[in-house]
Amino acid sequence: MLASSLMLISAPALAAEFRPADTGDTAFMLLSTVLVLLMTVPGLALFYGGMVRKKNILAIMAQSFVLCALITVVWVVLGYSLAFGNGGSLIGDFSRVMLGGMEVGFDQAFTLGAGTGAEVALTIPEPVFMLYQMTFAIITPAVITGAFADRMKFSALLVLMTLWSLLVYAPIAHWAWAPLGWLNAMGMADFAGGTVVEVNSGIAGLVCALVLGRRLGYGHDNMAPYNLAYAVVGASLLWVGWLGFNGGSALASGGRAAMAIVATQVAAAGATLSWTFIEWFQHRRPTVLGAISGAVAGMVAITPAAGFVLPGPALLIGLAAGIVCYYAVTVLKARLRYDDSLDAFGVHGIGGMLGMLATGVFAYGALSATPAAPGGAYVGGLALLGVQALGVLAAAAWSAGGTYLLLKATDFLVGLRVSQDEERQGLDEALHGESLG
Repeated sequence: MLASSLMLISAPALAAEFRPADTGDTAFMLLSTVLVLLMTVPGLALFYGGMVRKKNILAIMAQSFVLCALITVVWVVLGYSLAFGNGGSLIGDFSRVMLGGMEVGFDQAFTLGAGTGAEVALTIPEPVFMLYQMTFAIITPAVITGAFADRMKFSALLVLMTLWSLLVYAPIAHWAWAPLGWLNAMGMADFAGGTVVEVNSGIAGLVCALVLGRRLGYGHDNMAPYNLAYAVVGASLLWVGWLGFNGGSALASGGRAAMAIVATQVAAAGATLSWTFIEWFQHRRPTVLGAISGAVAGMVAITPAAGFVLPGPALLIGLAAGIVCYYAVTVLKARLRYDDSLDAFGVHGIGGMLGMLATGVFAYGALSATPAAPGGAYVGGLALLGVQALGVLAAAAWSAGGTYLLLKATDFLVGLRVSQDEERQGLDEALHGESLG
């Protein structure tokens, strides 16, 4: 996402040169930041809210909304510093605690990793970069809430996601996107968050679902979505916002951002159609829920690949994502009987893995070419595929282990799951004293 997008320059040159921020790139990144924030509030809130039962709609929407506020504060206080401070290969440092030091050169072009020997010269100010990355840090834990919908305490959510953001999300973001991060240094290609966002949230969601256990009545009670119209509106906002999610990951306006947006649109369309038609073929009718699930699966799978692949492979990735994620949520989940309520693992985890591996096959070198690497920093083949697989395994292992330990710690501190009576009553009234009527 970072070193792959921009030319590396030397530390002496950086120290001697004043670099004004590019106003066009800054404007593009501010717009992209707004689009990505829109994905969580109201996008994901509506998408998830439309897929739960009536008695839990407000509760699941409140989780996205409050996480937007919580992770903003966590990111400002410490998260950004741990994720993008120079630090070492595993984690950042404390140089940006409370965003301290950002006032120096706040209106100049920012150099990520200055003084490390692996500098990445950006054309935007650091506050813009920090804000854009904040929106990624916000949506990732919000995605996880879909896996444990209808059964986690609100207090547990706040404790768990504060710790998770600092101890699981920030390290993986550093590995993949910071100049000194070990996966970045190995040459892993993750344009917009295949490991950091998708595999991470999907695996964490699966672990949450397994630790909390199935919802009361799972497998025999009617748990159909109450209001799919909400979900369609939410999915539509996700689709629009994802163009900023992937396009903005070029960190500048221009041809590469345009190609990433093209790839995103094409993959979303392909997955929508493949999910719809396979469902139509198997069950003799296409569903609205299937169409919107397919669109999200396609955008998940193209996320790591968007700035590395051409439109043709992007379409193939989308078509494959619709099929693979469809079977993950309809066959795999049923056979293993885990209750991933809104399919965070089946769509984000499986789709993210598919996209990461597909990037290793289809990466087109010219899209990541720089003066330092004229042939392209990332070229599809066995070597890149191996690095991609390692990245997936590393992110999955850290996410699974870290999430499990933090769930146990949270359970010890405040408890994880609501009582059976509260779950039967519904979280809207039991936790928030409100209802849709």
